[in-house]
Amino acid sequence: MQEIRKKAEERKNMIDENLKGVKNIIMVMSGKGGVGKSTVASNLALVLAERGNKVGLLDIDIHGPNLPLMLGVDKERMKPSSGNRIEPVQVTDNLKLASMGFLLADEKQAVIWRGPLKMKVIQQFLGDIQWGILDWLIVDAPPGTGDEPLSMAQLVPATSAVIVTTPQKVSILDVRKSVTFAQKLNLKILGIVENMSGLICPKCGEKIALFKEGGGERVASEMGIPFLGSIPIEPKVVDATDAGIPYVIEYPDSEAAKAFKGIVNKISKIQN
Repeated sequence: MQEIRKKAEERKNMIDENLKGVKNIIMVMSGKGGVGKSTVASNLALVLAERGNKVGLLDIDIHGPNLPLMLGVDKERMKPSSGNRIEPVQVTDNLKLASMGFLLADEKQAVIWRGPLKMKVIQQFLGDIQWGILDWLIVDAPPGTGDEPLSMAQLVPATSAVIVTTPQKVSILDVRKSVTFAQKLNLKILGIVENMSGLICPKCGEKIALFKEGGGERVASEMGIPFLGSIPIEPKVVDATDAGIPYVIEYPDSEAAKAFKGIVNKISKIQN
């Protein structure tokens, strides 16, 4: 037992040493899948990087590592660095990405792992990836309150959290669980983001409440945490994501891009 504790302490010290150059760590969470959490995580990282910040994006969604494809770098691979470290993939001048997706020989390959193996790869990503000096490390966590977000919260206790939901009642029910999960682990909750908040019609520009609106703001108010903003559905977001085009950079004047920039403004004020 003493030997196990010693190894755990050594791993923790290694992670602390590796992340000592990172100023802010944010875990982007959701209570359920299908709410656009990865889209939110990647575009928040892109906005921060575009403003001159040094940003790392860590994809710990072991079973659905989509960020390499979404950012147009799915053909790249992480490379060995000095001291048994690993270099993340450079997406833009100010943005680096590490993802399980870079380690799969076949994109159709399923990752069938139990908890201990997932814990180990998260430890390696935190301890072995050569992040260097970063202003922000954005972590795209898998949905729910299982092994991966729990491991991340335990290994990096200074982590903050952004919780993503959609306006529907089924999503709002699950976001409450994410809030209580974060509170129990003493994560600093920066706020809730309501994604898919109305559809911007590509023909007339009118906003249609496809999945209702306002659920995220209501639950934030009820639970006494900040509401960061609403992101509308725009067909170009889907097209850009599938094509690996950074949406907020390609369409900076779109309503969705403006929403992401407003959310980053609020996060920066709260975190600082």
